[in-house]
Amino acid sequence: MAKKVLVVDDDADFQDAVMNLLKGKGYEVVTADDGASGFKKAQKEMPDIILLDVMMAHRTEGFDIAQALKKDAKTQNIPVIVVTGICKDTNVSFKYEPDDVWLPVKAVLEKPIKPDVLLQALEKHIRI
Repeated sequence: MAKKVLVVDDDADFQDAVMNLLKGKGYEVVTADDGASGFKKAQKEMPDIILLDVMMAHRTEGFDIAQALKKDAKTQNIPVIVVTGICKDTNVSFKYEPDDVWLPVKAVLEKPIKPDVLLQALEKHIRI
């Protein structure tokens, strides 16, 4: 059975590119355009991993959703990888690092991201 990836991102072009890449590697892909629908899809679909953008309806939406996913009993064990352009878009000079409270994710990847880097992170952190 194919591993299921939930891509939560408001950029349709990014969603399409990731969907094509992952489907070509044998993954099942479901998408959501914002954090609220992404949270609901995570609860319904129970993906093996979530790729989560940060800046969607508001600048910290992805951070908020990552925290909500970790607090929810049903979704707390689904690994999350943040894929974002927040550092570039906000001229932040530091990188966000995963932690157990504020950013409870497995990795933070900065857009634009090379396909091989995304695939390596996905394969490293996906639920077995």
